[in-house]
Amino acid sequence: MDGVLRVAVTGHRDLSPATAALIGAAISEQLRGHAPDILGVSCLAPGADQIFAERVLELGGTLKVIVPARTYGHGLGAGHRRRFHRLLSRAGTVVCLPYEEATPATYEAANEALLVDVDLLLAVWDGAPAQGRGGTAEVVDGARQRAIEVRVLWPEGASRTGRP
Repeated sequence: MDGVLRVAVTGHRDLSPATAALIGAAISEQLRGHAPDILGVSCLAPGADQIFAERVLELGGTLKVIVPARTYGHGLGAGHRRRFHRLLSRAGTVVCLPYEEATPATYEAANEALLVDVDLLLAVWDGAPAQGRGGTAEVVDGARQRAIEVRVLWPEGASRTGRP
């Protein structure tokens, strides 16, 4: 995929509406100069992942989705689930991991798959330490250990709602 920017995303799910808009603009700014030669890799979790996927597609890029478990989409709220399925249907590639239920271990496996062959990780992250296995801080650490460039996006005024 010569000339294509292969970029993955990790980030918080519990973004306030105002923060979601800030993050969308920040992601677009990061990717715009590469459009449409972008391969975006995402698990399509609510929040940062779904915002990223929408921006990749809006810029004419291609989406690769890592689905952590067969029932992954079932556990999302109705609005997030519709958005997940809409984005999933637009993906150029879908990688379904061989797990039935989403657990911290399946999220860790998905994060490993997320970082395969990417040039850049966009991390929508407030810098807080990991609150459990498979979270944003761990993905950032994993990317840095692999010498993958990490760009943290947390614009001034960004906030979390405190609920996923």
